[in-house]
Amino acid sequence: MLVVIGIVLFFAGLLLSIAWHELGHLLTAKLFGVKVTQYMVGFGRTVWSRKTGETEYGLKMIPFGGYIRMIGMFPPKRDEEYGRTASSAPWRVMIEDAREAAAEEVVPADAHRQFYQRKPWKRIIVMAAGPFMNLILAVLIFAGILMGYGTPQPTTTVASISECVVPADAKDTSSCPAGAPPSPAAAAGFEPGDKIVEFNGKPYDSWTDLQLAIRGSQGSVPVVVERDGQRQTLRADLIQDERPSLRNPDRTEVVGFLGLSPDQVLVRQDIGGVASTIGGFVSLTAQKIVELPQRVPDLISAIGGQERSADSPVGIVGASRIGGEVLSMDDVSVANRLITMLNLLAAVNLSLFVMNMLPILPLDGGHIAGALWESLRRGFAKLVRRPDPGPFDTARLMPLAYGVTLVFIAYSLLVLVADVVNPVTLL
Repeated sequence: MLVVIGIVLFFAGLLLSIAWHELGHLLTAKLFGVKVTQYMVGFGRTVWSRKTGETEYGLKMIPFGGYIRMIGMFPPKRDEEYGRTASSAPWRVMIEDAREAAAEEVVPADAHRQFYQRKPWKRIIVMAAGPFMNLILAVLIFAGILMGYGTPQPTTTVASISECVVPADAKDTSSCPAGAPPSPAAAAGFEPGDKIVEFNGKPYDSWTDLQLAIRGSQGSVPVVVERDGQRQTLRADLIQDERPSLRNPDRTEVVGFLGLSPDQVLVRQDIGGVASTIGGFVSLTAQKIVELPQRVPDLISAIGGQERSADSPVGIVGASRIGGEVLSMDDVSVANRLITMLNLLAAVNLSLFVMNMLPILPLDGGHIAGALWESLRRGFAKLVRRPDPGPFDTARLMPLAYGVTLVFIAYSLLVLVADVVNPVTLL
């Protein structure tokens, strides 16, 4: 039951994120006098709608996105284009159909309220407002968690001891395989709750520094721990083992291995820490989006039954399923479950921001790029005293937009199938 509740709650959060995104477009478009005829969450057939003023607000049957409809998205043909021989080329038909569809929405009374007529900087604000609403929501969620609840940080206190040395490439690390030697920490007599004070003759109060010292050591090493208020020295015989690299977890390196895990405490962040953390999240999100094409073979393999990696791309269905699993975790406190779900929702909004800012149509970034190009072109013409070239005709890019849309749809369907037949799971 908790899984179902978690799925529903997280799915509702995703729909609210989409509605929040479109609200940014809606408010700024109306602010600059652009007529908005529709504000919809979802695609396909309309499930519910209500018209308030000149705008119809509603929900669509397929809840995988949303949109607002502004009149005059594309400029009309330029004078020199009239009289040309009509072309039956598919790309020309796409361009003219898009331009005609945009023109049909415009009545004489609203001729001055078309989107393309607004100055480039206003159009940039309208198109950027949607992604930035997602960024604002992500920042608010992350900041609230980091500053109000805190983020887990490792300490030099021992949380658990590895009973044995398990190979880094072992699929099951929950138990010791037959014949596995005891870990150096277990052999040395470490216990949970021990606070490591010194390692190899040097004091440490940071787990990061201590971890680097352990990985860079070998042989017999003295370790001073504080146990029950008293200090005692343990001697650990470190071994060289192949472990994931700290800088690049996808690679391994041979390092010193002790075999213990640190305890963690919640530490609240200040504004500087929040800014640094969110900046790292944005960079990581951008990196993952750039790597999306490389994930296609993995997704196809996952559909075929192979094990799906934990960082595999997920869609709305997959993300909602993960949200349901988080809420149903029995060994985690309710507070931690809710915090994890909020972190997931913030991460989704961050992804929506980065993805939509890509400078390609039909994404918001494509319209922003078109407005920027128009501004540069008009500015250059004014500088060299040439005639105003007029608005940039984004309708000419519709063949590219349709191609990109087909790619997005195909990728989304691939992810959807993978989420259904071989979902990413936390349990």
